[in-house]
Amino acid sequence: MAANPVRHDFRAVARTSVKTDADGTLVKLGEAIREQRKAAGLSQEALADAAEVDRSHMSQIERGKRNVTILNLVKIAAAIGSPLSKVIERAGL
Repeated sequence: MAANPVRHDFRAVARTSVKTDADGTLVKLGEAIREQRKAAGLSQEALADAAEVDRSHMSQIERGKRNVTILNLVKIAAAIGSPLSKVIERAGL
């Protein structure tokens, strides 16, 4: 008889969200994205188009209201012509 696989109760794992982001990580990241967007001479709409992200979603990312995915971060960094590591570093993360 095969052993039962270990099951985890993932409901007990705290998720990072705007509500649980006590240290302001999302705000810092959004500010870094905004600074680099402006330095690149892009409007928020132009960045959203280039990164293939909805403009209202981009606004929420820049304001720290969204927990942005790594895939969107990669697209945003490429659209502003910056390595993702520079965006992260500029955010102080």
